[in-house]
Amino acid sequence: MILETKRLILRTIEQSDAETYLQYLVRNKKFLEEWEPKREESDYSIEKIENQINDDNKKLLDKKSYLFLIMNKISGEIIGTIKISNVILGPFLSCYIGYKLSDAYINNGYMTEAVIAIKDYCFKNLGLHRIEANVMPRNARSKKVLMKAGFVYEGISKKYLKINGVWEDHEHMW
Repeated sequence: MILETKRLILRTIEQSDAETYLQYLVRNKKFLEEWEPKREESDYSIEKIENQINDDNKKLLDKKSYLFLIMNKISGEIIGTIKISNVILGPFLSCYIGYKLSDAYINNGYMTEAVIAIKDYCFKNLGLHRIEANVMPRNARSKKVLMKAGFVYEGISKKYLKINGVWEDHEHMW
């Protein structure tokens, strides 16, 4: 599945992406660790990445989760990822959104562009009614992305996710 924006290509991950995806993760390890669950060194092995891609693709086939690579349209470089997960159909029609971006590309509107594209895809193509996001109160850049993409603050969830070894509060947005 491929989505295009003015500057980006968003496409679902494939097994053939394993090596370049791993390189993206290793290149951004230090920058991203503040915002993600604690990772083991084994999480940065090609075997682990191949297994993760396999799991992600099974969830894609089941229409439960969609992991998109965010690629620079000009260079083709992987600059981030965006994922919709916990897709629930039926009367709920909802999902969660999460994303990460290479530190070399922050503060240039790339993530806002990607989030808006995925949001449109969720509403128009998947027929979802609600997209939810959770963000740490201190992550001002991420909150700004969500606000620019039209998300609204709903409340705070205390000690919601264990990030980098610490249970962190998160602001809930939709």
